[in-house]
Amino acid sequence: MKNIPYLSPENISAFISEALAEDVGPGDYSTLGSVPAEAKGRARLIIKEPGVIAGLELASMIFKQYDADLEVQLLEKDGAKVSEGTIGLVVSGRARSILTTERLVLNCLQRMSGIATRTAQLTALISHTKARLMDTRKTTPNFRMMEKWAVLLGGGLNHRFALYDMVMLKDNHVDFAGGIRKAILSSRAFLKSKGLNLKIEIETRTLEEVEEVLAVGGVDIIMLDNMDEVTMRKAVALVNGRYPLEASGGITEENLRAVAECGVDYISVGALTHQVKSLDISLKAF
Repeated sequence: MKNIPYLSPENISAFISEALAEDVGPGDYSTLGSVPAEAKGRARLIIKEPGVIAGLELASMIFKQYDADLEVQLLEKDGAKVSEGTIGLVVSGRARSILTTERLVLNCLQRMSGIATRTAQLTALISHTKARLMDTRKTTPNFRMMEKWAVLLGGGLNHRFALYDMVMLKDNHVDFAGGIRKAILSSRAFLKSKGLNLKIEIETRTLEEVEEVLAVGGVDIIMLDNMDEVTMRKAVALVNGRYPLEASGGITEENLRAVAECGVDYISVGALTHQVKSLDISLKAF
């Protein structure tokens, strides 16, 4: 979590508090009614299919924030490849506390591990190129922080976290602004007036638009949106290393390798976070 602004202890603690409030509300009546207050227990986290585990550190934080007396032993590290039957952690202490936090822990771990697993799979397909896999803002509301954390654990990169930490001029921005030149110049003037030091990325749809961006300058990254491979290779040659290039739109597992081999620097894939299958994980008393 070091040097990742959105993963501050304060942000994570606030997320846990809100998630517990949503799930527990005035009380876990199933547990309160059936399990004695003095009962102690322990449970282990069982990974039930191969993948990349993500969220163990968060799980420990959830357990400890709900009940500081719970003891958590992490048996694997976040980002590790795991096989069916792997035990990720053991938690022990008040049985009521373990039961009440179980679902929140599993919800986070299952989804984060699914994202990390998918990210690792796709990253492996382009490991022979310079291209790096990136996520997008196509995330689950109020769970973006954890989904982007999972992308990192799977070996990918985070694109901007939100609307405030980067200027990204997409097709609608350009069209509403009155064209590429106006969109860039207006954005630069706005940033200067506000004293903001943010990168500017602009989306291009054609080689002509790439040429116009090169003529105007003043950006940090050029996005090649929904370009076919022939056009993308021409764009890479045209830019000739003057700006980093990001490929986006229509990226699938089937064409990912070919896109990477066009020579782009980054490939953004929204499906990393919005079309992923959760990893099968359970928490069982023993």
